[in-house]
Amino acid sequence: MHKIVSSLAATVLASSLALAYPAYAAGKSVGPVVQEAPLRGHIAFLSSDVLEGRGTGQRGGDLTVTYLENQALAVGLKPANGSSFRQPVKIAGVKSAPGESSVAITVNGTALPLTFGKDWVWAPGDAKPVHSMDHELVFVGYGITAPEEGGWDDYKGLDCKDKVLVMLVNDPPPTAAEPNRFNGAGLTYYGRWTYKFEEAARHGAAGVLLIHTDASASYGWSVVQNSWMAERFQLADGDLEPGMEGWMTDATARALFSAAGQDLDKLRAAAEDKSFKPVPLGARVQGETRAAVRTIDQYNVAGIVPGTDPKLKDELVIYSAHWDHLGKQGDGADNIYNGAVDNASGTAALLAMAEVAVRQPAKRTQMFLWVAAEEQGLLGSSAYASKPLWPLEKTAANLNLDSLNWIGAARDIGTQGSERTDLGAIAAATAKSMGLQIAAAKPDLSGGYFRSDHFSFAKVGIPAFSIHGGSDWIKDPEGSKEKAKSYRARYHQVNDEYDPSWDMAGMVQQAQFTLNLGQAVANAPKMPAWKAGDPFGKAREAARR
Repeated sequence: MHKIVSSLAATVLASSLALAYPAYAAGKSVGPVVQEAPLRGHIAFLSSDVLEGRGTGQRGGDLTVTYLENQALAVGLKPANGSSFRQPVKIAGVKSAPGESSVAITVNGTALPLTFGKDWVWAPGDAKPVHSMDHELVFVGYGITAPEEGGWDDYKGLDCKDKVLVMLVNDPPPTAAEPNRFNGAGLTYYGRWTYKFEEAARHGAAGVLLIHTDASASYGWSVVQNSWMAERFQLADGDLEPGMEGWMTDATARALFSAAGQDLDKLRAAAEDKSFKPVPLGARVQGETRAAVRTIDQYNVAGIVPGTDPKLKDELVIYSAHWDHLGKQGDGADNIYNGAVDNASGTAALLAMAEVAVRQPAKRTQMFLWVAAEEQGLLGSSAYASKPLWPLEKTAANLNLDSLNWIGAARDIGTQGSERTDLGAIAAATAKSMGLQIAAAKPDLSGGYFRSDHFSFAKVGIPAFSIHGGSDWIKDPEGSKEKAKSYRARYHQVNDEYDPSWDMAGMVQQAQFTLNLGQAVANAPKMPAWKAGDPFGKAREAARR
């Protein structure tokens, strides 16, 4: 994919896109061609021990930002934030201090015998170090307010002030009568634990405790333990969330409900119907929680290629990737989480794409955006979405790259999530022009659409999705399949490291597809729109008013 495209291929590409997106094919050139050498060089350095795993709030993260802004300048990008490539992202680091706290769940004045980590976990959602608590516990089913789902409302007018809400994770399951409610087998954003906290905050709740099961969360309790017993990060100047956010094990929930004279299984069943009403549990959260809190200054890095059209240059296409990984942790012989695939690969791809994009600008302006703190909860992209460097209503699309195809070139490309907007049709045309197939869509059982940086843009109405590498590999399909599976053992581990023997054709292919797609959007007569009825389209409509 890194070689110059033949004149025949150029003709096919131009003709194909001319039919669907005439602005893209206005010239004779096929567009900028991503090269392998810079991509390989960037990923090798970004994932080297020199950058210490690019950790949030760590020296390696600071070095990474310096590298990215200097490389952005070197390839010819223009600063996106006035005269600076940096956009400040102020982050609060929060670590619960259960040993210094005295909080308990009580029923009839008697504390349940709960151990932090083993039975439940909690942390402040508002980055305040101390909370004095004496709050009633109320079960609110799935904690969802979804008017478009037949007027679903688990709150039913509940006054949530001074109450800690107990909730189920995931969505209400489909039924024989309503097989497609809440996207059927797929997960909607209403099922994500992040939504539960946000909705509780909108209702003014004092706290939220989620009931964990392996099936509903799609991961074991150990994942919750590891995350909530370590330092957690949140935007320091973002929307405030409840003073207590946390989880309890299913066994803890059963003990609580039983002590309160309630049947958890019966209430679970009742919560699956939209007629469900909140149930006071006759229990309280009492005592004091303490946490260590610090503030960290991090940065997104953003550069632009100005558009060439007198009118369309005021509109924008964003390419994004997160530059952070897990940094240095522990005192082992190898304590650097290099994050070569996740996400030095996407970070490097944007640099390689920018290097050629500046030589052939599009009609709309293009932004290359490296966001901070994705591993801490999409914080950098959320910060951009809340304080954008370009008007949201004039931002045409966000195309995100996270963990590129390190196996080799494939016959297909992953565009899951693009079908929610006009980007689906543009992606299909772009893939066809490159001789690629769109990978078959699969039910989004784990809510993958809501767990990458593109989602921060979707939430504010910008058509957005992440481009994934294909899996129909051209070379040694069976061997490549096994090779891809091997990454599961390296994901978020110290051995996610760059290997000079990697076949980079798959990464180049993925980067080229993303740039081709972005250029198609940047040269099209109009900006893409959300499909009718998509909940995120409402934010786009609101931004235009």
